[in-house]
Amino acid sequence: MADLHAYIEVAFSDRPRQVIPISVLPFLIGRGSENGNHLALDDLRVSRRCMAICAVPEGLRLEDRGQAGGILVNRSQITGATILSDGDRICLGGDEGCQFVFRSASHPMRRRDDGIAVLKSMSGARPGDSHHELNRLSVLLEATSLLHSQLPLDSIFATMLDHAISLTRADRAMLLEPDGAGTLQVKVARGREQKSLEPEAMNPSRTVLGQAIEQRSAVINEDILLADSNVQTAHSVVLQFLRSAAVIPLYNVMHDESAEGRGAGHAQEKSELLGAVYLDSKRASAFSTLDRQILDALAAQAASILANARLMQRERERQRLEQELSIARQIQQALVPQGLQDYPHLAITGSHRPCNEVGGDYFDVFPLPDGRTAFLIADIAGKGLGAALLTTMLQGALSVLTFGADPVKLFEYLNRFLCDRADVDRYATMFFGLVSPDGMLEFVRAGHPSPLLMRRGQVSELYQEGSFPIGLIDEASYEASRIQLEPEDTLLLFTDGVTEAEDKNRNLFEVERLIDAFAQHYGCSLDVLKAGILNTVEKFTEDAEQSDDITLLAVRYRKPGSATIVTGENSVSKAQSL
Repeated sequence: MADLHAYIEVAFSDRPRQVIPISVLPFLIGRGSENGNHLALDDLRVSRRCMAICAVPEGLRLEDRGQAGGILVNRSQITGATILSDGDRICLGGDEGCQFVFRSASHPMRRRDDGIAVLKSMSGARPGDSHHELNRLSVLLEATSLLHSQLPLDSIFATMLDHAISLTRADRAMLLEPDGAGTLQVKVARGREQKSLEPEAMNPSRTVLGQAIEQRSAVINEDILLADSNVQTAHSVVLQFLRSAAVIPLYNVMHDESAEGRGAGHAQEKSELLGAVYLDSKRASAFSTLDRQILDALAAQAASILANARLMQRERERQRLEQELSIARQIQQALVPQGLQDYPHLAITGSHRPCNEVGGDYFDVFPLPDGRTAFLIADIAGKGLGAALLTTMLQGALSVLTFGADPVKLFEYLNRFLCDRADVDRYATMFFGLVSPDGMLEFVRAGHPSPLLMRRGQVSELYQEGSFPIGLIDEASYEASRIQLEPEDTLLLFTDGVTEAEDKNRNLFEVERLIDAFAQHYGCSLDVLKAGILNTVEKFTEDAEQSDDITLLAVRYRKPGSATIVTGENSVSKAQSL
């Protein structure tokens, strides 16, 4: 590797700072290591081929390799390349929260000899100091280099605590992390001679811990008998005969320079408590100034490792959730009818577009033993996995209709079932219809928007009366209504995600526009009608982000004695006279 006196600080606002030596030239930076990047970042704001640092006679030159939005150096857009100077701030695509800082000095931990010199300067040690002090610095250097290894975190922290005990002559060392309630709990505990201690058996002084967290800085009691009365009389101190204790809180410090109007050099620091390093002893132990500096250095390294571990944990959790959502979406899409069945007296087509991975809308079509065809549409309050789970439950419950169950009694049962389980905190609007071969439509409504009926080119609502959703009111009752359909009558069922679709100015699509779009497709096949309505909605929204699922179901009654060929989502349906 080249002996370069330069390094890059990764100064993103949403992750801990990293210091990366520039160990080879050209030094490539981008997303993903598969593109040959020496500094590979898992961040969608960083292009796969982002930038390169190259050697030229004038020094080190930054080259834009294709970063989306370009590269700014000290807030000025570069054209192709620019020579770097110490302290230059490199911003990607104008995003102030996505920066690098170029340093022309050596990285503090680049080599062992350099590390000792830096730590001696930091601690105030002079060239004539004892060999013992240099040995302690060597121990620290070994500890900090181990923190950047690929060993399991518990092993890394155990070794770090062993070094801390060796450096400070403490009896015990512990690493604590906050639990879900924010209380610090022992994660790793070590004793003398690299002995592993059970974290559950540890009882660190909560008084000393509380002082360190309250002061947001290290608290070192060289002799507890000389400390304030609260520490001396603390329960854990008395029971364990403790004479000295040290606590250094670990914080993840992030720099926020994205606030509007904030000039250069006015970065605001935000900190998050990651945990604490705790040491104690039953002997009066003098934690020297050198120890304090060493512990601060160890704590900084430990905080960096903890912060990165949390980021990795959150990323794994995000990937796990995305995988679960993808599976849930596949299951839900499989439950929605695909390639709707051909019925002698009905032509049917539908579309379901969830706004998230999974949605709360649902429609279904199925035949009954008596020759009638059932169809329904439902909209679950809310979105996401909760709504999807309730959708699946409703589909299972409604399947009993295929055995001739009374739809009114089933609606009343479902209403009681959900109301009796208030913790579910969900309700559903539904419309259920039954069409017989002679065109008699029997339907039950539960708070759902009225379907639109197109008869001889005229569009009207099927009903005006209101009703209660399922699962909202205990006393709700439901009834069946009937209407005689005429040949070529077309019903358009929809969820409120259609009529409440928004444009960029937050205007709603509303029922009137849906009626107009419906009427304009009189005489068209159902698939052409469906595509035309969806296209009208898309043009209205102009790609504005939507907050609800969009679901349509179109049903057309045919004369007995005619056959309807009904095809899938992207095909055309047609009637063929027998």
